[in-house]
Amino acid sequence: MAGVTSRGGRTGDVRLGRVGKGVRVLVALVGIGLLINGSVRATDDLWPFGPMSQYAMTVPDDASITYTRITAQTDAGTSVDVPLNIEGAGVARAEIEARIGEIVDDPAKLQAVADGWAKKHPDKPQYLKLELIRDTTTLVKGRVEGPPTSEVLATWQVRR
Repeated sequence: MAGVTSRGGRTGDVRLGRVGKGVRVLVALVGIGLLINGSVRATDDLWPFGPMSQYAMTVPDDASITYTRITAQTDAGTSVDVPLNIEGAGVARAEIEARIGEIVDDPAKLQAVADGWAKKHPDKPQYLKLELIRDTTTLVKGRVEGPPTSEVLATWQVRR
């Protein structure tokens, strides 16, 4: 209950009505349902209603941390890191990371990245060649041991 002062200076209590209570319960149930759905399906695609599993662990002191990226050779003669987000190439990093095995088996799947970039940025240098790269950083006793190592997992010549 909340205290409310009326024009006459008297303080009274205001109770939440049936509709207000019903709306709050409905919103809570929908939110819980979305969280359960994302967790049961074990996917981060529905974030923030997914399990957000990438945040559910700590990194051991002696471990390897991998980071996946895509680089592109452009028609302007430059090499750039592809922005893996909806505004950049139209493909999120999580989508690429979830399909690394498929891309390695069939690098033609990288064509969608070039097509997404071309559609969203027709006025910018276009991609000619794409490389899927895995960078690995090694930790020893919790500290970075040397520079990251890079491994090219797949290469694709873009079709125009």
